[in-house]
Amino acid sequence: MSAIIRAPVEGDVIGLAEVPDPVFAAGMVGPGVAVDPRREPGTAVAPITGKIMKLHPHAFVIVGLDGRGVLVHLGIDTVQLKGEGFELHATEGDRVEAGQPIVAWNPAAIEAGGRSPVCPVVALDAAAEAVTRTASGTVNAGDELFTWE
Repeated sequence: MSAIIRAPVEGDVIGLAEVPDPVFAAGMVGPGVAVDPRREPGTAVAPITGKIMKLHPHAFVIVGLDGRGVLVHLGIDTVQLKGEGFELHATEGDRVEAGQPIVAWNPAAIEAGGRSPVCPVVALDAAAEAVTRTASGTVNAGDELFTWE
């Protein structure tokens, strides 16, 4: 059964190969798509319905009811910020609905600090051929981003 993975943030859809991080760009974390977010304060939302298995200010993993995990990483090298500039709206272990607010952040502030605000959205433990990008151009948070067979 195919799962629909939704955009966690508003912005322009780009391929993972365009992410300015060699690990994400090479697909070593897994296949997926990235969003280059609008440069304004916003909130990253859950890309799927499920349980928050890992929650850091800069990244989170939600495992869906079908056992598939999706990683959302808010910016590149943002772990170095140690949570500064991020506000959590959920707790690890919470059950969430797709579109539910998870983390508030400001991509413009991330960029002003010399980091890329690009957000990789990765299908964990998925084969590359199982993921099909369905979005292009600009997406709103909650819009379909890719499917996972």
